[in-house]
Amino acid sequence: MRDYRKMLAMFFSLVKIGTFTLGGGYAMIPLVQKEFVEKNKWIDNEEFLDIVALAQTVPGALIVNSSTYIGYRLFGFTGALVACLGSILPSIIIILIIAIFFDQIREFRMVESVFRGIRPAVVALILYAVYKLSSSIPRNILNMSWILISTISIVFLSINPIIIIAISGLLGYKLFKGAVLDEHDS
Repeated sequence: MRDYRKMLAMFFSLVKIGTFTLGGGYAMIPLVQKEFVEKNKWIDNEEFLDIVALAQTVPGALIVNSSTYIGYRLFGFTGALVACLGSILPSIIIILIIAIFFDQIREFRMVESVFRGIRPAVVALILYAVYKLSSSIPRNILNMSWILISTISIVFLSINPIIIIAISGLLGYKLFKGAVLDEHDS
């Protein structure tokens, strides 16, 4: 019975986040992190960072992939379905409402003004996600160098982020496979 309450709490947390967050997956990440890691302590910050990294490597929306995995991790297959539904339901409802009224509202200057005002807040949410996620990365020369190299490669050299993620995964495997084995042995 307790699992159903937790699962319902997870569902409504995701519905709340999806309803009141504009800007998509990256803007939602700090809110999911706050709900799942800080407030409810369902997973720890390091695992959350790993889940977000994994969710970026597979097709689909970041928040849907992340929340579905977290739901599965916490409550199995049913939890994955509940989390997926909780993360997509607000968007579906909002898009349906917009589709119904779009022709009537698209000409309003007020609507355009509202969206122009929202854009900087979305950028701020994304920057906040970067800040929160980076707090769990150890500050050493290897990590800071790799962040810099990855950023330069994506922003200035226009290298596809998927390639950077794949190379990062391979590099991590090569560099840290012994460290992971040592952690499991102790």
